[in-house]
Amino acid sequence: MRTLPLALSSTFLGSFLAYSKSHFRFSVFILASFTTLFLQILSNLANDYGDGIKGSDRGDRLGPERVTQSGKVSLRSIRRMIFLFVVLSLVSGSALIFTSIGHFPLLPVLIFFLVGLSAIIAAIKYTVGKRPYGYMGLGDIFVFLYFGITGVCGTFYLQTGYFDPWILFPASTIGMFSMGVLNINNLRDIKSDSASGKKTLLVRMGLKTAKIYHAILVGIAVLMSIAYTAVFFRSPVQLLFMVTLPFLMNDVHNVVQNNVPADLNSELKKLALTTFAFSLTFGLGLIL
Repeated sequence: MRTLPLALSSTFLGSFLAYSKSHFRFSVFILASFTTLFLQILSNLANDYGDGIKGSDRGDRLGPERVTQSGKVSLRSIRRMIFLFVVLSLVSGSALIFTSIGHFPLLPVLIFFLVGLSAIIAAIKYTVGKRPYGYMGLGDIFVFLYFGITGVCGTFYLQTGYFDPWILFPASTIGMFSMGVLNINNLRDIKSDSASGKKTLLVRMGLKTAKIYHAILVGIAVLMSIAYTAVFFRSPVQLLFMVTLPFLMNDVHNVVQNNVPADLNSELKKLALTTFAFSLTFGLGLIL
């Protein structure tokens, strides 16, 4: 549940950016939001299942108890839920594409179908399969691409019908904040991940470097949003997103100074909610 606001951040920001360019369709916004939620729930279920059957959710794991780890839900039931949310993602995503660009040439439609299918595959393959990319240190890249670039730019295109390269700046901001959330998750679980052979990027780089990496992610993300605002500055209200800076600075401080991994559970939730708050304030600043 903690990652649902994070997932919606890209959809909301992409729609705000489209509205600021005089393009907005409520039906597209609703379908994009549902598709995003279905994909995120699918990802959570698949991660739970994949880590569970690989033994990564050990007894010393510090995160919230997972259903596979607890044994309260059978593996068969989880597989059924995964299948259900694959179907829901396909149906919602297809409706989104046809509602948005059904009247467009065939190529954009095919591209978005392929992007949608890749998102479903990526949601599952993070921990499931013989070579899950989450166990190879590639999770950060995929989070950046799907939570940031694809989520924001894709929503913007579906609303407007065109791609604006400048949107890559705020899209990268959301992507890097999302990488920060994943980094906190991996910081918390570094010992259990290392012991179970889950070689996340953090396990590969080490604890000290991972904390510096976290500060760099948040810092560059903020600079990206400032750069976009400077280029398209029209009114001081566009600086509304600056209200989230104290929370982001506090996040970096707490992560860098942390010596008790279990305490990072609250930081993960805070950064996810701060990212959503950033999306709202940055977007409102563009349209007010």
